[in-house]
Amino acid sequence: MKTKPLSRVRAHILGAMALAIATCSQAAPNAADNYPTRPVNLVVPFAPGGGTDISARILAEKLGQTLGQTVVVDNKAGAGGQIAADLVARADPDGYTLLFANSGMLAINPWIYKLNTDPAVAFEPVSMFSDLPFVLVVPPSLPAKTVQELVELAKAEPGKRTYASSGVGGAPHLTAEIFQLATDTDLLHVPYKGGGPAMGDLMGGRVDMLFASVLETNSFVQAGKLRALAVTGDKRSPAMPDVPTIDEAGVKNAQGGSWTAVLVPKGTPQPIIDKLAKAIRTVADDEGIKQKLVAQGAGAKASTPQELADLAARERARYGEIIKARGLQAQ
Repeated sequence: MKTKPLSRVRAHILGAMALAIATCSQAAPNAADNYPTRPVNLVVPFAPGGGTDISARILAEKLGQTLGQTVVVDNKAGAGGQIAADLVARADPDGYTLLFANSGMLAINPWIYKLNTDPAVAFEPVSMFSDLPFVLVVPPSLPAKTVQELVELAKAEPGKRTYASSGVGGAPHLTAEIFQLATDTDLLHVPYKGGGPAMGDLMGGRVDMLFASVLETNSFVQAGKLRALAVTGDKRSPAMPDVPTIDEAGVKNAQGGSWTAVLVPKGTPQPIIDKLAKAIRTVADDEGIKQKLVAQGAGAKASTPQELADLAARERARYGEIIKARGLQAQ
């Protein structure tokens, strides 16, 4: 007689548990359908005003309109993007904290720095947003009006012709390393603490060449303070339509540059990831957004989460080979 009430209690508990599981399984898609219900934080690993920050702000405004909630840009600069990466990796995987990363963070930093947060492990890919090829520029005083003439100058004086960069291990630095391998040249690296000082010394003729974004260089090229020899993308830049690609200039296997993408913490539900990816594609397909990016020397380029994962893996392997071959280390 005493076991009956216990059986009924056990049955009641098991029934309640089954109901809770069924309710949760039904609630998950609904939560994704309703996402977002509050502002979304887009963490940018660099200071305001740079190319990555500008692209992030172009995305944030339109993405907020597409999602129906404000997307707040939150700049967390420092340590080559590691501060922002660590912050987002620790955030709740609920779709309300996004990381606006660039190719350097995902493909180069793991080979250069000791990272607390490995991007291949800590994040889920969502979508690319923009593609940013670099342009090879030289001062007008340099007697090279084409890439081939530049290569001839470099080969005539191995180890003496200099190239500037915004810092060791950055995408501009690695693009120059790719260029050396592709042209069998030996150039002297002169790293600076940022693109501004590098650009100043280049215009002053104190260094011979620089790979930098179209955004950073276009006004100087138009003013005649720099000469653009080639862009590193697979297509000509709309902002510099008269400048050939590196391939058109006669150098094969030397494409380089940077790109931006959105990531979320590991464990974020797939329906939320898919909704974000779809929204980012909508933004990237907008003609007004395309024009804004072109004005910054970039191109809109959305992707699926898997396409972004594949790209990051390929780029990471490619840069790893170059970094090992050249013996590069952070300074």
